[in-house]
Parts: sequence; structure tokens; C-alpha cells
Amino acid sequence: MRCNFAQKFSTLKTKSHKKDKINVITLGCSKNLVDSEVLITQLKGNGLDAVHESTKNDANIIVINTCGFIDKAKQESIDTILRFADAKEGGKIDKLYVTGCLSHRYKDDLEKEIPQVDAFFGTMELPLLLKKFNADYKHELIGERVTTTAKHYAYLKIAEGCDRPCSFCAIPLMRGGHVSKPIDQVVTEAKNLVKNGTKELVLIAQDLTYYGLDLYKQRNLSELLKHLSDVEGLDWIRLQYAYPSGFPMDILDVMAERPNICNYLDMPLQHGSTKMLKVMRRGITREKTEELIHNIRAKVPNIAIRTTLIAGHPQETEADFGDMVDFVQKMRFERLGVFTYSHEENTHSYSLVDDVPEDVKEERAAAVMEIQEGISAALNQEKIGKTLKVLIDRKESGYWVGRTEFDSPEVDNEVLINAEKFYCRRGDFVQAHITDASEFDLYADIV
Repeated sequence: MRCNFAQKFSTLKTKSHKKDKINVITLGCSKNLVDSEVLITQLKGNGLDAVHESTKNDANIIVINTCGFIDKAKQESIDTILRFADAKEGGKIDKLYVTGCLSHRYKDDLEKEIPQVDAFFGTMELPLLLKKFNADYKHELIGERVTTTAKHYAYLKIAEGCDRPCSFCAIPLMRGGHVSKPIDQVVTEAKNLVKNGTKELVLIAQDLTYYGLDLYKQRNLSELLKHLSDVEGLDWIRLQYAYPSGFPMDILDVMAERPNICNYLDMPLQHGSTKMLKVMRRGITREKTEELIHNIRAKVPNIAIRTTLIAGHPQETEADFGDMVDFVQKMRFERLGVFTYSHEENTHSYSLVDDVPEDVKEERAAAVMEIQEGISAALNQEKIGKTLKVLIDRKESGYWVGRTEFDSPEVDNEVLINAEKFYCRRGDFVQAHITDASEFDLYADIV
């Protein structure tokens, strides 16, 4: 990687502590968060004192679970490693271990450039990491998990890796090919989470819609959803990270018939130009994408579709960007985010010239988000006067902050309820009457 790993050292104030305490730091996506939760579960199962992102500065051992997805995420991971490497050099911590995607992808470079780290581990090397603590990988803990999110919701990883050939994506380099978890194992984990207070499960994978092909020789997400939907006490099931090409339409039938499956679908579409979709190796055209979106909305009329797009991929012209803008305006997605293209080593796109200047990438991303802001504002205005089921996440700045079934944690719209007028509890469901709306927030009174 063309980056000087030995830059940007900073000082970290911590206290020395004689008793071993392990602080796990998570960077990147929800899939990384689940990996950290599994690690903490295994450490605790071995009788060790392990916490997640403690701010007390009383841990003498640090484990950093890194992200290596795009440049900004990689830099954040590097800066975090360097910060704790400096702390170790100053005698403020005893041991520093690094795991996750960045470590998997750039292990050799990192070992040379940051010798203060005691060991680097790849994404599939949890047993080796545990050995550094004289801990065993306990198979009896499979399906058990200490969660680090608010108690009432949790992420549930149903598969690992990806078999898709997307030109820009380095995930297969870090996570390997697609491997589904068996249905019974996923259901067991779901039951354990619900037993511990989870009300909402967010299903995640690199590609949800590929689920089951390796184990059952067919796309089997719909069957998994039926089993999960039958778990007593599970109020919401949410789908994140679907893939449009080969989308299994039968999951929509299950969504429509099962009230505890949220009318929500996260489906990264990446672009609105057929030419660019071909360059990106997405296996679908704009026309087929639009047809799919129309069919999804016809089957589940009340669905909220979240998507993400990439601005500035190699060979993206002004005309291609115009197609993206037109696509966004035409499809009117309920939720949308934009990434600027990141030139990633060992991907197919890396063989292309990164010919869109960074400032143009940023301008294009901002232009799309400005359009989406207007779409979101209009769609939110339509909700004024309606009463919606809302799950309360937290109290903040004088408001109870919650979400509808159309919103995933941390990335989507929120519902704000005046805490001086109404009393709620975190993790409660309430009926909220929408009284006002802005671009990305709804304001409500409790019915």
C-alpha cells in the first residue's frame, strides 16, 4: 500500500494497570462489529476481562479490529494503530494486537512499518488470536454472543465472504468466498439474542441474496426468514446488503406475509448508467435494475428501499454521471448514500486509470446527496399526520430518539419525541403521531 504507516503518531493518556484487561476497538462496518462481539464472547468464556471500546483507559491490552475497505477507512485504521503503538512505546499499555480486514490485506507491510504491534491477524484467524491470551476457541459458545449495541437490537451475520466479481471491491481479498451459516445455527443465535433482550435483528452479510447456494444448492434466504420470523419475542427482522443481480423475489412474499419482517431493503446499486454498471462488473443493466425496483415496490407497496452509489469510478464521464442523477430522480429512493470511488490495489478497477479527479468525485457525490435531500424531505412530509410504530433507541438533547421499521440503526432517518412532554424507555415500542418533518428527521407525539 502506498502509505507511510509510520506517520501521524499522537499521544494517548492512559493509566498503567497491573491486572490484565482487554479493550477491543472496532473500526468499519457492522460485520466487523459482530466479529468483535464474537471475540469478546470467546475471551469472556475463557475467564478473561474483556470490554468493548472502554473510555476508562484502564486496559493494558488493546485489540484493534480494523477496516480495509476504502482509503478513508484504511487511514482511520492506520491512525488508530499508530495512536496505540505510541501508547505502548510510552509504557501506557503492555500489549497491542491488530486483526480484521486491514491486517489481513496488508499484514506484511504493517509488520515492517509498525513493529510496536505484538502480532497481526487476518479475518479468519480468531483461534490464533485467542492463543495469545492462552485461550481456547470454545465451540460450545457458537451461537452465543455478547452484544455491544443497545440491548434491544443486534446485528446477525448469516454468511461470510463474497463470490461476486465487482470490479471496485476488495472484500473477497479480505473475506474470501461466500460461506453461508446453516439455518439451525442462525436460528439458535437469534433465539439466544432474543432471550437476552434483543427485539430487532438486522441481518447482514456481504451478500444476503446469495444465502444458501453453497449449503442448499439454491438461494434460501426466504426459508431462513420463515424460521427467524417464528422466533418468539422477535419484533423486527431487517434485511441489509442485498444484491440486485439474481435477486430472489420469493423473499418479498415472506416479507409481505410476516408482520415482524420490516418493509425495508438495503440494496447497494452503485450506479445509474448501464455503461458504468458493465465497467463495474455488476451483472445487470439500468433497465433491469429499474424493472427490479418496480417489481419490488409492486409486491411490497409500503417498502423503504435504501441504496448506495459510487461517484467517480474510472471511465465515468459527465454523461454517465447525468445518468446517475436521472436514475436517482426517477427512482426516488427512500434512503440513499454516496461513496466516492477509492482506487483499491488488486481489484479489477485498479487496472484502469483513476481518471476522475478527487474534487470532481466529491462534487458529484455532493450533487447526488443534494437531490436526495429534497426527495427525502418530500417523502417525510407525506408522513405528517400518520401514526407509526417506533422503537426508542436513546435519549439525546432533550428528545427521545427512535426509528420506524423503515430505518436501520445509525444510517437512516430518526423520529424525535419531546422528552419534556413524553416519557419513554430505551428499547420500548411506542405509537408515534408524526407532527412535523425535516429532510432526515420526523417529529412526533406519543399516542
